[in-house]
Amino acid sequence: MTTAAVHPPTSPWHLAMRMLVVMTQDRIGMMSSAAEQYGDASRLRVGHKTLYFFNHPDYAKHVLADNAANYHKGIGLVHARRALGDGLLTSEGDLWRKQRKVIQPAFQSRRIAAQAGVIAVQAQQLVDRLKAYQGRGPVDVVREMTGLTLGVLGQTLLDADLGAYGDIGSHFSAVQDQAMFELETLSMVPTWIPLPRQRRFRRARGALEEIVRRLVAARGDTVDRDDVLSRLIISTRAEPDPKVGRERLRDELVTLLLAGHETTASTLSWALHLIDKNPGVREKLHAEAVEVLGDRLPDFDDLGRLRYTATVVDEVMRLFPPVWLLPRKALADDVVGGYHVPAGADVVISPFTMHRHPAFWRDPERFDPERFDPSTPTDRPRYAYIPFGAGPRFCVGNHLGLMEATIVLAMLARDLRLEQAPGYEVVPEPMLSLRIRGGLPMTVHKPGSR
Repeated sequence: MTTAAVHPPTSPWHLAMRMLVVMTQDRIGMMSSAAEQYGDASRLRVGHKTLYFFNHPDYAKHVLADNAANYHKGIGLVHARRALGDGLLTSEGDLWRKQRKVIQPAFQSRRIAAQAGVIAVQAQQLVDRLKAYQGRGPVDVVREMTGLTLGVLGQTLLDADLGAYGDIGSHFSAVQDQAMFELETLSMVPTWIPLPRQRRFRRARGALEEIVRRLVAARGDTVDRDDVLSRLIISTRAEPDPKVGRERLRDELVTLLLAGHETTASTLSWALHLIDKNPGVREKLHAEAVEVLGDRLPDFDDLGRLRYTATVVDEVMRLFPPVWLLPRKALADDVVGGYHVPAGADVVISPFTMHRHPAFWRDPERFDPERFDPSTPTDRPRYAYIPFGAGPRFCVGNHLGLMEATIVLAMLARDLRLEQAPGYEVVPEPMLSLRIRGGLPMTVHKPGSR
C-alpha cells in the first residue's frame, strides 16, 4: 500500500451526528442519497463511525467474492450478535464453516426438489384461508405470508409443525427490533436497562429458547432424519462442553427460523403490493398460472413452465431485495476499485441501491419483469444483481426460497385477486430483511372481478 492511495469522496464531519440520526430514521434514504451524491464509492461519516460504501458490481465482486477472506461480517450483524447469538448469520471463521457444512446437505437440489409438494399444500391452505375474507374487510397479507413461510420452513427443514408453537412471528419481530437497536446505538446501551423494546426482546428471546427446547425434546433420540434439525442436534451434541453445545443449538435454530422465513415472506408481500399496482402484470400471471396448472396443485416440474412468474419474482427482488445491505469489516488493508480501504474499516454493499444503478438498469424505478426474460438481451454484469448476497456467504436457502415464492405466487394469481386497502401508504422497513412497515392490508376478490 502506498502513501499516495486514493480515498473515496467523503461526507463532511460536521454532518456526522445528523447522519447518525438519519440512519435510525431512514436507512434506505441515507444509502440512496449517498449513491446519488457521491457515486460508486464514498466514505460516510456516521456518528463516530466511517462507512466505506461501494455501489458498483466490480467493487461488490471484489469484497464479497474475490477477496472475501479479508472481509468478515460488519456493522449491524456484529451488533446483532448480542440479539441473535452466534448462528450462521453472524458467526465467522471455523465456527461458520462448521455450521455451513452441517446444514448444506439439507439444501441439496434433489432434496429441495422433493419439497415442492409440501410447499403446494401449504400454499393451498393459504388460498383457502384468504378465500374466507372475500366480501369482508382487509386482511394483513404480511402476517399471512409470515405464517405461510414459517409453515413451509417447519415442514421442509425441521419436519415439525411450527403452528403448534404460538405466534413465532411476533417473537422474531421483537428480536429484529433489538438487533436494529443494537446497530443504531452501536451496542452502547446495556441490555439490562429496562427500556420497553429491551423488555420485549428479553421476553421474545425467552419464548424462542423455549420453542427450541420443545423442538429438540419432541425429536428425542430420533435424529436419523434427513433434515436440518437432526443434523444440528447431532453436531451440537458432539461439542466437548455440553453447555456450549446447547448454546450453539439455540443460536443456530433461532437464526435458521428467522432467516428461513423472513426473506421469503418479505418477497411475497412486496410481490403482492407491486402486482396490485400493475394490472397488466397481474393478468399475465393469472393467464400463465391457468394455462400451466389448470386446477391442480403445482409440482417441481411446473417451475420450468412458470417462466413469467419467475421473472416477476426476480423483478420484485430487484426493487426490494430481501437482503438489502451487506456489511463487512476489512481485516487487512485493501484496494477496491483503486480506492484504499484500511484494516478495520467498515465496508457496506447495498443490493437495494445497486439494483437501481442507472448505468446497469434502464428506467430502474419501474417494475418491469420483462427485463429478466431470458430472451431479453443484456450486457449487465453478474454482480449488478445480488438479492441473496454473493461469494462464500451466498444464501444457502436461495433455491428453496425461489421455489417457494414461485409456487405460492402462481397459486395466488390463479385463484385470487388481492387489492391494497385504499389510502394505505406502503413504506419499506429495512431491518435484517427489507419488510413492509406495519403490514399490508388487502381485500380479497375472485380473479377477474372488479
